[in-house]
Amino acid sequence: MEADGGCYCGAVRYHLSGEFLMKMLCYCRECQHASGGAGTVAAVVPQSAFAYTRGEPGRFTRSDIAAPVTREFCRDCGTPLLSRSPQVPGAVIVKAGTLDDPALFGQADSVIFAGEKQVYHACPEGVPVFQTVPSRG
Repeated sequence: MEADGGCYCGAVRYHLSGEFLMKMLCYCRECQHASGGAGTVAAVVPQSAFAYTRGEPGRFTRSDIAAPVTREFCRDCGTPLLSRSPQVPGAVIVKAGTLDDPALFGQADSVIFAGEKQVYHACPEGVPVFQTVPSRG
């Protein structure tokens, strides 16, 4: 699969190739803050399959928590673009809404951090739900 995407104002653009390793809804408290309440709809792709093609994103990493996620965003319009997590080394977590064709995301294959979700968050029927993050291996 080949796909392009970027921020709302067009200042930052990216290209990705290859298949999604995981497609998820994340309801952790951090994603709730970063999204303004909705959590995150995101796809994990190998870092080698992702490249910025225009602009340079801003980056934010908290310094007061263990194993923080680095969040990348457009400095002009504020669109969250992706996250880099120490829990998934060698991969980036691309926000599905930033794809030029968000329909490429399809259906999430998991819900993570459901233990932190709010009553307004939905878990699709038939999709595995994890209270935190699934163990790897």
